[in-house]
Amino acid sequence: MNLIKKSELIPEKELLINEINIQNGSGKFLIEGGFQKRRAITIHYYKPENLKPESQMIIVLPGAGRNGDDYRDAWIKKAEKYNILVLAPAYSEDYYPEFWSYNLAGMITDLEINQERTAMTNFKISQNTDEWIYNDFDRIFNLAKQELNLNVDNYDIFGHSAGGQILHRLAIFRSQHKANRILASNSGWYTVPTDLDNFPVGLKGSNTSANEIDFTSNLILFLGEKDDANETRGDLRRSPEVDIQGLHRLARGKYFYGESEKIALGLNSEFNWSLEIIPNIGHDYKGMSKAAADFLYKEGE
Repeated sequence: MNLIKKSELIPEKELLINEINIQNGSGKFLIEGGFQKRRAITIHYYKPENLKPESQMIIVLPGAGRNGDDYRDAWIKKAEKYNILVLAPAYSEDYYPEFWSYNLAGMITDLEINQERTAMTNFKISQNTDEWIYNDFDRIFNLAKQELNLNVDNYDIFGHSAGGQILHRLAIFRSQHKANRILASNSGWYTVPTDLDNFPVGLKGSNTSANEIDFTSNLILFLGEKDDANETRGDLRRSPEVDIQGLHRLARGKYFYGESEKIALGLNSEFNWSLEIIPNIGHDYKGMSKAAADFLYKEGE
């Protein structure tokens, strides 16, 4: 697991935004956490040698391993091919512990789980949206844009597994952002945009209702065809509430998309979310990263 080393923590007396120096090739820099500045975030980057002011930028969110360096590396060849800047945040377990701080983007607090660690038995929803990590993505974009003098107004964002969980929830709970295309890949389970089920499997009890969701956003469910019942990689949460969505990731992604479309149409809302099933790939962040790069940037090559 890729954690920020103790030597990399921001000293208490140095709480200003770190100096960001993005050179050609691979590297990393630290930024302060959003709501609590000492919750440092490591940003692993790759900058192609011929990056131009109008070149596009993608933020890549890793899975539960928080291994932003590996996810960055998975994009290097495509970054060179399509001349894009890659930024992969790594959220340390020191500051963002367990799935509730990462997969659920810091939306819940005071959590209690059962002895088997299979279900949440009690929690509170954080009503302070400044605490949610969704805010970090625009901030990361703005810092990189300023550092490199880029002439771009938005960024794409890709997340796999736990990262995909964050991104479909971004589309639900944060309508104002600078993200253009949001690729939520191979999530283990979903928050379905229904007011009938309790958060986190639904919206009931959260600060959002179905009629407040922007179904016109460019959310793309990006699913591996073989991330099915035969896939053994990665941990898959099982509970009666979640199993309604399906018994494997591909089924759950299809369920989320279908239910979301029904809900949007029932509200007479324009529905712009889409579903892409990628052939011959399972729960494989490297394969899905390559497919995502081609999906996003091949036409403009």
